This record gives sequence, C-alpha cells and structure tokens, in this order.
Amino acid sequence: MTRVDFHTGVADPLGHTCRLVRKAWRSGHRVVVTGSPELLARLDLALWTFDPGDFIPHARLRAGQAAASLLERTPVWLADRPGDAPAAEGVGEVLVNLGPETPAGFERYPRVIEIVAQPDDAVASGRQRWRRYQSLGLAPTNHPQPAP
Repeated sequence: MTRVDFHTGVADPLGHTCRLVRKAWRSGHRVVVTGSPELLARLDLALWTFDPGDFIPHARLRAGQAAASLLERTPVWLADRPGDAPAAEGVGEVLVNLGPETPAGFERYPRVIEIVAQPDDAVASGRQRWRRYQSLGLAPTNHPQPAP
C-alpha cells in the first residue's frame, strides 16, 4: 500500500524539495519529482545551485520522452508525468508531487510526498488531494512545516 505524506505550510517549495530529494537520495532511494514543466525547469536549476558543496544526480524527463539509457545511473527524475518514468525495479521508490492535482499513476510508488505551499490556492488544491487519497482508502499523514 502507498504511504502518503503531506508537507504543508511550505514557505519555499523548491528549497524544501531540494533538501527532501537530497535526503532521500542519500538514504539510497530513487526519487521521481512531478509538477508543471516550468516548475521542474526551476527545480532542475535549483538542484545544481542550492548547496555549492552538493551534487544531486538527476535527469529531466519530459512528457513522452524515453530515457531508459539513463535509468541505471540516475537516481532522481524530474518528470512532467510520473507515469513516463521508467518502470523498473528500484525506480520510483518515492514520488514527490509539486503539482496541484493527484498525480496519475501514483499508486505504483510505495511512498508519495505532497508539497503544499502557503498561498491559499495551493492550500485549497492540497485539501482536494488529501480528500482524493482518503477516498481511495489511504490515510495521509500531515507534516506541518514551521513558519520561517
């Protein structure tokens, strides 16, 4: 069964996601991050620059693009659609959603992390996703983030 965690009240979604991805990668997990193409482009840059002492190996997977050749050596995928990430053992252990909707195909991931920023529209869409997971028989857990 999929474990769903919500990180709510996130003041800096990109910085929070960078730290989260780094922690998961250092723990040996493979991660797929999904969101809008524009947001993923910003995250791609942020993963290179958020900590000068770190490098998080990652690849961008645009909608419909096949990238199986990168599969074995890339533990972090930035995917427009999580269903496009290659389906192989050890890939997609963690799905991080930066988008406003419940990602299609989330159920193939053992763990889903939803990032909910502070603006009212992000909170409203986060509540809708929470209810969607509940309607599917899942029990999301909330991890409120401290105010900056």
